[in-house]
Amino acid sequence: MATVLSLHDRGILTAVNSGASSLSFVGSGFIVLCYSLFKELRKFSFKLVFYLSLSDMLCSFFNMVGDPSKGFFCYAQGYTTHFFCVASFLWTTTIAFTLHRTVVRHKTDVEDLEAVFHLYVWGTSLVMTVIRSIGNDHTHLGAWCWAQTGRTGKAVHFITFYVPLWGAILYNGFTYFQVIRMLNNATRMAVGISDRAYQFDSRTDTKALNRWGYYPLILIGSWAFGTINRIHDFIEPGHKIFWLTFLDVGTAGLMGLFNSIAYGLNASVRRAISERLELKT
Repeated sequence: MATVLSLHDRGILTAVNSGASSLSFVGSGFIVLCYSLFKELRKFSFKLVFYLSLSDMLCSFFNMVGDPSKGFFCYAQGYTTHFFCVASFLWTTTIAFTLHRTVVRHKTDVEDLEAVFHLYVWGTSLVMTVIRSIGNDHTHLGAWCWAQTGRTGKAVHFITFYVPLWGAILYNGFTYFQVIRMLNNATRMAVGISDRAYQFDSRTDTKALNRWGYYPLILIGSWAFGTINRIHDFIEPGHKIFWLTFLDVGTAGLMGLFNSIAYGLNASVRRAISERLELKT
């Protein structure tokens, strides 16, 4: 028996999408603003966070403006959302790569790779977005601009978004595991040959770096329900589950907020804001 979303259900989903995306837009926009205002934050490591936040901000913005009742506008919104959301999780892989290259491999040439990072992120996002147009059913929009309606379109959407997404999650998880393991080993080696102050600093640094292990969980938490929903929709296209779609829309819309808190609101940002506030008092 076919189960479709009612107008009331679609209204709720639209409100959830707008609310969650608005929070992400504000959160990521705050990080972009901090990078623009505080010169001391314009280091290469935080520049990558800036690009991540910029992608999140644009993804959130375009995610808020879609209207399934307007064909061309809806498709334009769908493609731009796809582009910047792909760019967002790809920027997280460049951050993981940078940490691994500097901490594990002891390389100091990461700043020379900025052009390569841009080509990789924006180029891959563009290719995935163009390929996504294959199998798109322009005769029926469905309930959501970003979701494909044809069976081929759904498969292509999954391949061009969720496959690289979970690839990024696996890469980030493996990379952060290696970084944390090496830092923990270095800390243990320092015990007994360093003074207490150095040991305390090492523990403090390691504690802060251990937070990186939770970063892949942001992508998992943001897109797990979306992945399940896409698979279910492909297997049973005529049966919509409201609560699953609700969680899909809500958690995906909050990705930018989660990223801004985890990646952006670090000690450097808090210190820069605190210093500005102290100067004004």
